[in-house]
Amino acid sequence: MIDLYKMRTIYFYVNQFLERLPMVPKMWFKLGLCIGFLSSAFVANAQVKPFSLFSDNMVLQREIDVPIWGNATGCNTVTIQYNGQTKIATVVNGKWITKLSPMKANAMPLDMRLSCEKNEVVLHNVVVGEVWLAGGQSNMEKTLGLRKNQKPILNWEEEVAAANYPAIREFSLPRNNNELVPVTAINSQWKVCNPTNVISFSAVAYFFAQQLHLQYNIPIGIIHSSWGGTNIERWMRKELLQSNPEFATVLQNYNQTVASYPEKLAVFKALKDSFRIKWSADSALAILANKPLPTKPAAPVAPADPNPMRSGEYGTLYKTMIEPLIPYAMKGVIWYQGESNSRNPDMYAKLFPAMIKDWRVQWKIGEFPFLFVQIAPFKTGSPELREAQFLTALNTSKTAMVVTIDCGDSTDVHPTNKKPVGQRLALAARALAYNEKEVVYSGPMYQSYKVKNDAIEISFTHTGKGLKANGDSLIGFSISANGSDFIDATALIRKNKVVVSSPAVVKPVAVRYGFVKNPVGNLFNIDGLPASPFRTDIPYDNKNKIN
Repeated sequence: MIDLYKMRTIYFYVNQFLERLPMVPKMWFKLGLCIGFLSSAFVANAQVKPFSLFSDNMVLQREIDVPIWGNATGCNTVTIQYNGQTKIATVVNGKWITKLSPMKANAMPLDMRLSCEKNEVVLHNVVVGEVWLAGGQSNMEKTLGLRKNQKPILNWEEEVAAANYPAIREFSLPRNNNELVPVTAINSQWKVCNPTNVISFSAVAYFFAQQLHLQYNIPIGIIHSSWGGTNIERWMRKELLQSNPEFATVLQNYNQTVASYPEKLAVFKALKDSFRIKWSADSALAILANKPLPTKPAAPVAPADPNPMRSGEYGTLYKTMIEPLIPYAMKGVIWYQGESNSRNPDMYAKLFPAMIKDWRVQWKIGEFPFLFVQIAPFKTGSPELREAQFLTALNTSKTAMVVTIDCGDSTDVHPTNKKPVGQRLALAARALAYNEKEVVYSGPMYQSYKVKNDAIEISFTHTGKGLKANGDSLIGFSISANGSDFIDATALIRKNKVVVSSPAVVKPVAVRYGFVKNPVGNLFNIDGLPASPFRTDIPYDNKNKIN
């Protein structure tokens, strides 16, 4: 590139020389010099800039078209060269986009060259494999390494020390909920998996990627975009929520929050001293009774609060942390979210499948697999929210749900046993994304029931090699004679079905399994995967279909 300082210096001394020439020759010489100087300066300022996702160490999706895009100034075209391909993109209003043709998986690091006249950008260590988007809230966000105010991942030190997988890479998006500023760049980069870098990887995503890499021996790229404590409305397009009458209550609730905030704040300010006195007294009583402390009184949170886990806004994180990723070529999505929607499970049963459908429409790469985690047991958990997730898996194509009834912690909303979660997501990917028909990827899922005299017989899908009790006998089942009052029941496995009964219930009408906030159940298939909680007292067919 031409050095502009040197150009200016040359121009100064040449101009001194020109002062000694006659007028006419001097004018023509100066004009030519200016034109040459300006042309050189224009070329010097010409540059191509790929979007942030395209950087050193990136993973490109195999076997489909791969969009590459970015900005350029002072250029008419941008040339992209990679893996034997040369593509030329036209610059329109400073932006350009093109597509690489489908490529086979390739773990050999290659350079990608992007050139624009005299300017060239070289991206190093670029490989081709499988790319997955990992999204959700804190249980996806939880890192393999230590995280402030959270318990460490089970066996994290051994896992970190063994994490030498140069073909696994992660691109993690920083938190950004400022939708008023268009996202023109993401302040992040692809990181190669090694013991130094892996401590900042999503633990669930890492274990998922590790399993796929070991299974197929190809590069695995994870684009990690999550934020703890966020509800699903944050991750959905505003236009979708605003256009569907079924979601009117979501918008009404937000508008009501905005309208009621000033009054709530005024009340708190007027009574804050009395609130704190009562809290101190209640805390003293709790300590004496060896009970948890009550929640400390705090001012109501403004709807426009920048922290999305505290604000009622919707759509912002789609705008800032999902939309900028489109149309990066990928295989599918893994998702771990739902705790923040525990208060509105019926609405979640509609929102979740609608979000999946809309993401697929926006990406324009077909019905990609969407694999998600059912929220783990917790003392304030919601059985109805788990049911909403069950319904999403039941009624939404190319989805799979990972059950974590055996991986929870009643006292910690961030359970530390994340390896089985990632491994089970990988099983689902092998079956749904990579068409391994023989892979059993789900535990038993409730299908139907029959009342047989004084017992109820439950049928399941995904029984695999058969059903088993992970222990001496089945636990977690309850039965009811009226559909509302449930008591503990005896459950026996008979020919891949479960028969539930109780001597106290002569004419049963309904059965539930693990349908409590903090369930304990041990129904598995022989393949080692747990059954999802369920209840028979409401119909499950088509409950969450979206028009």
